[in-house]
This record gives sequence, structure tokens and C-alpha cells, in this order.
Amino acid sequence: MRELVIDLDAIEANLNVYRKRAPGAKIMAVVKADAYGHGMFEVALKLDRAKVDYFGVADVDEALHLREGGLETPILAWLHDPNDRFTEALAANIELSVANLDHLERVADAARLTGKVARVHLKVDTGLSRNGSTIEEWPALVTAVVALCDEQLLECVGVFSHLSSTSEVDDRAQIVRFDEAVDTAKSLGLDFELRHLTASDGTLSYPDANYEMVRIGVGLYGLSPFVDRTSAEFGLRPAMTARALVTQTKRVKADVGISYGYMVRTKAETTLALVPIGYAEGLPRNASGKAEVSIKGKRYKIESRIAMDQFVIDVGDDDVSAGDEVVLFGDSSLGVPSADELAVAADTINYEIVTRMGGRFRYTFIGAAE
Repeated sequence: MRELVIDLDAIEANLNVYRKRAPGAKIMAVVKADAYGHGMFEVALKLDRAKVDYFGVADVDEALHLREGGLETPILAWLHDPNDRFTEALAANIELSVANLDHLERVADAARLTGKVARVHLKVDTGLSRNGSTIEEWPALVTAVVALCDEQLLECVGVFSHLSSTSEVDDRAQIVRFDEAVDTAKSLGLDFELRHLTASDGTLSYPDANYEMVRIGVGLYGLSPFVDRTSAEFGLRPAMTARALVTQTKRVKADVGISYGYMVRTKAETTLALVPIGYAEGLPRNASGKAEVSIKGKRYKIESRIAMDQFVIDVGDDDVSAGDEVVLFGDSSLGVPSADELAVAADTINYEIVTRMGGRFRYTFIGAAE
């Protein structure tokens, strides 16, 4: 009835696009949030077979899920609460972000308990004002890390930060701050292998800042990281198609109200088609009256209110019946609406559209690894 089709071959192809864009740099595939709604383990397994260098996840639980599935590729987890599962993470060879002295002490305690050397990446806040050490705290954090490395409790693998993508001027200023933070770390005796700063957008925009590793998230799934440029411009293929089957059609007269609140009434005798996707599946309710779907190659606007489980399409006199396929979004090169178009209709970004898809959708994977 409802299906998310995930083209894993497209994801591998997108990985190769970024490999060409960042020659010589390692690729960290960001598979947090269930791989942006695409199915974390299935995506990670495909990328593992494609010999991706790293996986990036938000938290330790996500990293442990990958390890429990048998994946041995290096994993970095970067968002921690004070009582996180650091001992389990170290036992599973998961690398950890360290953003402040509190994080550092808790990771060091886990290293003492497990007897495992903690592999860490130090995060410095260069202007996004989220996770990461402030520039002012940075020297003290680095000094403490160097001491713990000397005790053989820690190994510093990398130093990283995250761009705000506000403007080229702002991003360039962050790149300068990052380079300065790296120089400070080196001057304080910190040894490390990797610098990583750019993500899907920065990797394309600032090749001089790709350093030894780049982190690829939304671009990996074939979506453009820019609101004013399409994925096709970069050779990226959207990997997710959201579709369902018409469950019912009915013939109604003119001036019949449709769905909650009667946002629209029929203008003439017409056919209404019922589609079993609603905000429980992640379709934004505020896309009502704006989003479009495709049925048999023709587009129709969702003119009425999107409900929890369903929405109604006025198909006029067209030949539409129960069992016909409805594409909510997919690869626009095939003539169907894109996730970007739905994002515009919902006043959001394509990242949110694919990540929020779920509910009662059934997943089908194309090109799944053995």
C-alpha cells in the first residue's frame, strides 16, 4: 500500500561522484538518523562493500547498531550526553568526538575501565555555535588531550569542525579559524592524522578545505545541499522514491467539500482518488494545497487538507482507479515530483523531507549488498 524504494546503487554512484570531487581525501559516509531515512544498516552495508573509509553517526547508540550488524569500518560518533555509553563504545572500537573537558574526562575514565585506548576526534567550534570547543577553551582542551595521549589512554585521530553554510564570506572565515585552531593544536604538541571540515556542500564549494577527509551526508542520498542548484547539476541521483497505491475512487457532484476544513470544493462533477499517505508517514501537513503527486505520468496537486493517514486528489475525468501507483516524490529526471519540490511546498529543506519519511511505509531496496 505504501512503499519507500531505496536505490542503493544510486547511493554508491553518489559516493563515487564525491570521490572524484575530493581526490585523495577519505570519505566519511554520514548514516545518522537511519541514513537520512534511507535505512541505516542496508545503506552502510552497501557502502562498506564499496570500501568507504568511515561512517559518521550522531550518537553512540547508532554506532553500536552498526557494530552489532558486523560492520568493522571505522565509525565516529559525535553527539554525547554526560552519561553516554563510552565504555561500550570503546569496547566496540567506536571513535568519539571530544568537544570539552567534561567529555574528555568521561572518555578517559572509560579508557581506564576498559583498558582500551580511546580514539578521539577533537571538535572545535569555528562559528556554527553548536557542538565543539570554543576558540578560547581550545588550548586548554588540547593540552589536556596531549597529556592523556602521553599516558596512552587516548589517541587523537583527527581535528574537525562544521561550516554554517551561511555565505561564502562566513564559510571562508570559518576555514581561517579552523586552520588557526589546527596550528595551535600542533604547536601544543598534538599529533593527529585527519582534518575534516567540509560536508556535502562544502566539499563541492571549497575544494581547498577538503583536507584529509570529507563528511558526506545529504549528497550521498542524491539530494542537492544547495537550495538554488539541483542534484543533477553535480551528477547526483536521488535514491528515495516514496509511492503508494490509490485505495479508492469515487465519483462526486459539483460543490462537494473535500477533507478536513473544506480547503477546496469540487468545481464540477469529478473523480476523487484516495491515497494512503499522511503526516504519520512524514508527509508534512502544511504542504496541503501546494504539493503535487504523479499518477500515470500526470501531476496532480494535493488541493485538500493532508490528514494523518491519507489525502485526496481530484483527478477530474482522468482514468484513475484503485490500485494505480501514486508517486509522492522520486527522481525528477523520470518526470515525477522531487523531494526538493515537496520541501518547497512544505517550507522546509530536502534533508527534512527524506529524514522524516517512515511510519507505515514498507522499505524496498534495489541493489542490496549480499
